Amino acid sequence: MENRMLVNPSACHKFLSAVVPLLVVTLAFGSLRSARAADADYDAVVAKGVKFLSSNQADDGSYSSQVGIGPTAIATLALLEHGRSPNDPQIAKSLAYLEKAVHDDGGVYAANGRLKNYETCIALMCFNKANTDGKYDTIVKNAEQFVRGVQITDTDGVGEEEVNYGGSGYSGKTRPDLSNTAFLMDALVSSGADKEDEAIQKALVFVSRCQNLESEYNTTKFAGKVNDGGFYYTPAVSGDQGDRGTPDGGLRSYGSMGYAGLKSMIYAGVDKDDPRVKAVLKYIQKNFDVTANPGMGQAGVFYYYQTFAKSLDALGQPTITDASGVAHDWRKELLAELAKRQKEDGSWANSNTQWLEGDANLATSFALLALADCQEKK
Repeated sequence: MENRMLVNPSACHKFLSAVVPLLVVTLAFGSLRSARAADADYDAVVAKGVKFLSSNQADDGSYSSQVGIGPTAIATLALLEHGRSPNDPQIAKSLAYLEKAVHDDGGVYAANGRLKNYETCIALMCFNKANTDGKYDTIVKNAEQFVRGVQITDTDGVGEEEVNYGGSGYSGKTRPDLSNTAFLMDALVSSGADKEDEAIQKALVFVSRCQNLESEYNTTKFAGKVNDGGFYYTPAVSGDQGDRGTPDGGLRSYGSMGYAGLKSMIYAGVDKDDPRVKAVLKYIQKNFDVTANPGMGQAGVFYYYQTFAKSLDALGQPTITDASGVAHDWRKELLAELAKRQKEDGSWANSNTQWLEGDANLATSFALLALADCQEKK
C-alpha cells in the first residue's frame, strides 16, 4: 500500500486530506488542554497564596507591623491585584489601618519616619488601586505631592550635574538609590503620570547614572568599570563597597536592579533603540534566571521576582531569548518556579533573610504581585 501511495498522487492526496485535519484537531486540543492546565496551576497557586495572607492578617488589619506599614501596604496591594474588593471587610480593615498612618505632610508612614518615602510610595499604589469610588481622593493627592516633594531636585539646590539629582531614598532626601527611585516612579505612574511628567524625567537622570554603561548619560567614575549594561544600587557612594564593589572600584550589577532600571526607562519613554535599553536587554539576555537573583543568589529573590515580572510585562515581550539563543516564556517559567517554592500553607518565605524576606507575609506579597504580572493583559 505504501508503494501505491507514493506513486499515486490521487491516493496520497486522499490520505493527507483525511489525516491532516485530524492532526490539526489533535494538536489544537492538546494546546487547549495545556493552556487549561496552566490556568488551573496559576489559579491554584494564587488561591493558596491569597488564602495564606487572608488568614495571617492581624486583628488591627496589619501585616508584620513590627517593621512598619510597608508589609501591610504590599499585602493589601497584592490582594487587590488578585481581585479582592476594597469593600471586602478584610481589605477595608487593612486600608483603615493604613489611613491611621497618614501624616499632615501627606506622607503615609510609620511614626518613626525612617522609611517615609518607601512606605508612602507603596501606600500610594495601594490607595490608588483601592480608590474605585473616589473615597481616597484626598489621601492619594496629598501622598503624591509628598513623594514628589522628597525627590532630590534643583529645588533643593542640587544641580542636574550632581550625582544625587532626580533620585529618592528610603526617607526621601537621604542618600538616593535605584530601588526607592523606581518605587517613586511606580507610585507616580499609578497616579497617572506619563513619560512627559517632570518628576519622571528627573528620576531618569538618576536612573541612568545607576547603569554600568559609559555614555553621555552616565559620566560618573563607576560608569566604565564594569560596563555590562546592568544596574547597581546607587552611584551616591564613597569608600569601600564590600561585596557590592569590584576590585577596581566599580559597582556590581545585579538582577533586581537591572529590571528596576529597565522598567524605569520604559516609564520614562526611553526608546528600545536607545543604547541604554539595548545594553540592559543584553544584560538580561545574558543573565536570564528564574531560580536566583543574578549577582545576589537568593538574597532579595522575591523582590527580584516582583521587579522581574513587572518590568517584562511593561516591556511587552512574551519571551526573552537568552545569550545561547534559547527563547524563554518568562511567565510560564516564573509560575513554575513560584509553584515549586510555595509552601504547604500557601506561603512563600526566603531562607536568606536579608531585606526581611524571611517574613512570610512580605515574601508572599511579593510573590503574588509577581504572579499578577504573569497574566497577559487582555
